[in-house]
Amino acid sequence: MRISVCRKVLLAGVFAGAATSLLAQAQNASVKTPASVDVGVTYAAERAQLAPGNCGCFWLQGGGADVALTLWKGLGPSASMTGAHISDYTDGVDINKISYMGGPRYTRTVWTRHAAGSREGLHLQIFGEALFGGVHAFDGAFPTSTGLKPAANSFALQAGGGINLFISGRIGVRLLQADYVRTQLPNNYSKSQNDLRVAFGVNYHFGSVPAM
Repeated sequence: MRISVCRKVLLAGVFAGAATSLLAQAQNASVKTPASVDVGVTYAAERAQLAPGNCGCFWLQGGGADVALTLWKGLGPSASMTGAHISDYTDGVDINKISYMGGPRYTRTVWTRHAAGSREGLHLQIFGEALFGGVHAFDGAFPTSTGLKPAANSFALQAGGGINLFISGRIGVRLLQADYVRTQLPNNYSKSQNDLRVAFGVNYHFGSVPAM
């Protein structure tokens, strides 16, 4: 039975929310801990190609969720899960894929405007990250030495960053996120893909109010 990408992304969002809740509870248990948590939920579009040097380019559509824990001077671990889909990208063949990655993130607040007598207000936050993990592609056609397979797995790398505009101390808008995404799914060429992913959505902050 085909499992929709939307359902998998929804499950990823539930997982991210549960993980964030646990982290927030751990933080509240120790007021001396300076850690904070950011959770993002985004719509994503990924410009992909059949193989390097042979554009045949197309756009995968989907969404994702990410969680980042800031521990010290803007540094900390981050994890993300993204699902994407395209129908009939070639000869009636679809592509569905789920990527899951983790790695370091650096976050910095670069601009803030406070309401009078309060730390609440607008905050502009930027972040950069390098994530590593895997990708599972399914309901497609992936060439191997034994013929076409409907599913494949490979290493995945994602490097890039984004901009969050907080409209309060907790709620923000992911104005833009742009990432280079490399995977190594079989394609009858070089067994590699170099894609550009752009995303936007919402961000929620747990912990101290973002500051300069």
